[in-house]
Amino acid sequence: MTKLLTIAIPTYNRAELLDKQLAWLAQAIQGFESDCEILVSDNCSTDNTQVIVKKWQIILSKFTFKYNKNSENLGVMKNIIYCLNAATTKYVWTIGDDDLVQDRAIPYVINKINEHDNLSLLFLNFSGRNKITGEPVHPPTIVGNRWFDVDTEDIVCDSKAIFEHCFEKSIGAVIFLTASVYRTDLVQKALQIWKDADTNWISLAYLAGYCAANGNIIVTKETFMECIVGVSYWQKQGKSALLMQYKHTPEVLVKLEENGYSKEFCRRMIVRNFQEVDLKVFLGALRRWPIFAINILIPFLSLVGVSALELMNFKDLKIPKSTGQTTQEV
Repeated sequence: MTKLLTIAIPTYNRAELLDKQLAWLAQAIQGFESDCEILVSDNCSTDNTQVIVKKWQIILSKFTFKYNKNSENLGVMKNIIYCLNAATTKYVWTIGDDDLVQDRAIPYVINKINEHDNLSLLFLNFSGRNKITGEPVHPPTIVGNRWFDVDTEDIVCDSKAIFEHCFEKSIGAVIFLTASVYRTDLVQKALQIWKDADTNWISLAYLAGYCAANGNIIVTKETFMECIVGVSYWQKQGKSALLMQYKHTPEVLVKLEENGYSKEFCRRMIVRNFQEVDLKVFLGALRRWPIFAINILIPFLSLVGVSALELMNFKDLKIPKSTGQTTQEV
């Protein structure tokens, strides 16, 4: 690998937004010709995306600028995962074609990559803004418009514990596409382990968790971008809300447990997810697709039941027992 970083942009039928993003990139990436390469993965757009790419390939001729056009629309997750698998640099950063990223993000990422030999995951903090009202948005558990409420820039920490904290506070932060810079060999290995990750709409959480478990994580104190919070592409699809709440989130937690995260954390989060799912989502799906909804619900309830029982066992194991003059954990 001769270069440090692939900056990849998956896109579909948003030529105007892609044009603006490449205009930002052309300015922000100057001076890093030897460090960075650019990849645009076009999910078989029918607009003038190809024309936009050709224009910027000429302007950015000093850079390695790769372009992929899928023969058909593979779906958003498959296009993102294509970008991750196609990277040949040491790190890969996949950004949304409509996300607002500050110019200073690229030199920051390059500097951190050069400073830390064992860096496996870099979470770039971000602010949120409502797509309709324009008002700042943040998770209810966090004070201020800063999505990650921790930073690990100046300390050596337990990377799995930090990831668990970020996941528990806001899964939305963990799966925000543009926030994560992955070490390429690790994210590609994670995709080899879970070959069906591209069928799960929040599998980015698994990829981040796998990387965090196999090296050092950095969560930035400063914000480097803004997330426009609204209805995501996959949330517009039929059955999406049911799948994400009742199938995809539990799947990711099971995969995290299989890859080194504590059973107690994963089981606790499965039960918490059960407590937070929207029953109206299931009832609506039951009316429209009864067999599909029931087939999703049965394994979901089975996993929740097993997880609840195991959590009770964990609590029992931590009850202090009297031994006369002292107490100890069993």
